[in-house]
Amino acid sequence: MELKLLQVKESSGEKLNSPWAIADYMIEEAKADRECMWVLHLNNSNMLIEKELISIGTINASMSHPREIFKKAILNGSRSIATVHNHPGGKLKPSESDIEIWERIEKGGEILGIIILDNIIVTPSGGYHSKKGNDYFEP
Repeated sequence: MELKLLQVKESSGEKLNSPWAIADYMIEEAKADRECMWVLHLNNSNMLIEKELISIGTINASMSHPREIFKKAILNGSRSIATVHNHPGGKLKPSESDIEIWERIEKGGEILGIIILDNIIVTPSGGYHSKKGNDYFEP
């Protein structure tokens, strides 16, 4: 019998160490016709372990909860995560509910010892907003 508990999940080789790199990696997902949220699970070198879709919502809302966000992070042995969600309407400004979930994610990460690398909004036109860097980019 093989013990999978002891196996480390290998990274894909994608290094995601900046808001721009994450937004560029998520360029196709940004074009989804409804709000979705993904968690990018990263190792010690900010190399991608797994991209996980955790929520599919409507054209202007997506429900997420920290338990779904951190479940695979724990199972993957992620050192850090980044959350990414799209705004199909093209607005880069975070909503009140975006800010609320980001605060809850930050608290969860502190408790679990998992670094929140960033929380990013992406748009179909290639624009992005980074919470950590307060970074806006519109093409």
